[in-house]
Amino acid sequence: MNPSNPSGLLTLSELSPLTVLLRLWHAYYHRNRREIGLWRRRLLLRLANATKLLVVLASVICMVHSLSAQDLAPRAYLILPLHSNAVTLSYSFMDGSLNFGDVVPLSDSKAHVNLPVLSVSHSFGLFGRSALFTASLPYGVGHVSALVVDTEQKVYRSGMFDSSYRFSINILGGPAMELRDFAKWHQKTVLGVSVRLVAPTGQYDPTKLINYGSNRWAVKSEAGLSHRKGHWIVDAYGGGWYYSTNPEFFSHNQYNPGTTTQKQDSMFSFEGHLSYDVKPRLWASFDANYWHGGTTSLNGVENPDTLQNNSRIGATLAVPFTRHQALKFSYANGAYIRYGGNFQTFSFAWQYSWLGRPK
Repeated sequence: MNPSNPSGLLTLSELSPLTVLLRLWHAYYHRNRREIGLWRRRLLLRLANATKLLVVLASVICMVHSLSAQDLAPRAYLILPLHSNAVTLSYSFMDGSLNFGDVVPLSDSKAHVNLPVLSVSHSFGLFGRSALFTASLPYGVGHVSALVVDTEQKVYRSGMFDSSYRFSINILGGPAMELRDFAKWHQKTVLGVSVRLVAPTGQYDPTKLINYGSNRWAVKSEAGLSHRKGHWIVDAYGGGWYYSTNPEFFSHNQYNPGTTTQKQDSMFSFEGHLSYDVKPRLWASFDANYWHGGTTSLNGVENPDTLQNNSRIGATLAVPFTRHQALKFSYANGAYIRYGGNFQTFSFAWQYSWLGRPK
């Protein structure tokens, strides 16, 4: 027993910032106004120096990072000729604010992220249907800042994000076709399904709060419908994200010598696109999505204020400039953000495509 603390209870100075934050989340969960006020005051007192302010800031940023990005992907279920291949190099710049609601006392939270992504894809036939496999490897460089108790804190990170792998197959609307048959085919209504797997291959250190890797698996199952009428194409997708547990979230360090687990509830999404063909391979689209869910918890303590109920809108333009190459430009912005990142996203992509082996 500590002679200066005969009660054996932890004093405020012995509580880590993460412990105080967990107590605050627990108070929010039970809607206990007295406990909320108590632990908010203790959190502010505990964060008396810049180092500990940075720790709490980073913990919240890490929590937001764990939520899967909801990108806008028009024409994701269009049929391609057999043995179509593509290499895509994209670059996205995301700039905006982070909305934490009343989870912690942060203000003026901002993030600037540069995200280049290398993707490769290949189409093939499966059970007589057209299928597509895509693998993506992203790399990120980001700057995040926020005011915590009127003190500005900044964080910088660069490294690999988790890799992703997507398999899609057409189940209605057209069989797998060679190029000569594909040239005669005219799309009407196409129905497809897909599975996207995000593997924990990104940069991750459990002793640090900011990581580009998430140290967990994520799977998205989705169904997509695409209908063409003349030059117009309407796309609608619906699906859900499902997450495994991160067994070591900010653990084994001076602030948290034990092990903290992080869990996230399922998240359901809907996506819609309206696009117009100017001519083959030259098209433009209006894009929108909506997602709901994704409440997070640490060591079994759920924070209901992390529930996401968000929407984004945007536009995409695809421009071919050679037989094998095309450029794609896109812009997206938050239409309604209840919790999480409210970003403007500017994207540019270069794609080289071919049939069979490159010549």
